[in-house]
Amino acid sequence: MPRREDGDGPAALTVLSDLPSSPVFPFNHLPGIWRRFRAGDPDWESLREGFLANATSSWGAVINTFDALEGPFLAHLKRGYRRVWAVGPIFPACPAAGRGGRSSVPVEEVAAWLDACPPRSVVYVCFGSQCTPTEKQGRALAAALESSGVRFVWATGGGVAVVPEGFEGRVAGRGLVVRGWAPQVEILSHGAMGAFVTHCGWNSVLEAAVAGVALLAWPLDADQFVNATLLVEELGVAVRVGEGMEGTTEPEELARVMAEGAWPEMRARMAELGRKAAEAVAEGGSSYRDFEQMVKELSELQT
Repeated sequence: MPRREDGDGPAALTVLSDLPSSPVFPFNHLPGIWRRFRAGDPDWESLREGFLANATSSWGAVINTFDALEGPFLAHLKRGYRRVWAVGPIFPACPAAGRGGRSSVPVEEVAAWLDACPPRSVVYVCFGSQCTPTEKQGRALAAALESSGVRFVWATGGGVAVVPEGFEGRVAGRGLVVRGWAPQVEILSHGAMGAFVTHCGWNSVLEAAVAGVALLAWPLDADQFVNATLLVEELGVAVRVGEGMEGTTEPEELARVMAEGAWPEMRARMAELGRKAAEAVAEGGSSYRDFEQMVKELSELQT
């Protein structure tokens, strides 16, 4: 069970003592649904009961993950619940051109731009489809990208206003700003990709893991701080560069990290994780076996 150690303020530590390695989080790094819970509030009590029912009353749980990414935590779940199947990594089956919505740069142009870049030379920046950086964060990102000298693709999602006026002109030739949807899987899997500045949403984590791209972690909310801790502290495939919806980072420091190009050791670990992701879904792999077991148990319900 979670245990509070240093009082009740936003920096108070919460220890998840039942989990492997007993991870520790400041209270303001816990998922928002937990931070906003208030005992006695009927709406939140109802939500809490729903979460508990999912955990205790469900027949089984199918999770988009794999052993090499979360092995000790999956083993912990499987000890408590018999039917837990890790079947990932799973991505949408439709092609890039049929997903996501409008974009300021066609998929073909993004691919052509990356084709002209040297291997492992591009930093990809994206904070997902639900979180938009603030104007202050956008200025810090833009300043870091501009002063670092690196090639980059910055996918802004709906946050057009985060791109400072005149920025694109100043970085013309080495930077590509994509407003709206971006073909993230295709970008990450391209040989030009060197590092990924990410909010650590789970889809982005899986896509980067499969591609073997090292992560520059800037978690914002929800499960992202938990995911970042797994990546930075447990697996060593990421480095923190910022945090929080209102937090920012020093542009000079972020530029330095970008320019270093994701250290060889971290990149090698992420490449190995990508190899294990492919093994997991191949015939005989851990996710393949879990999927087979899930199908077997579901089939038995029919008879």
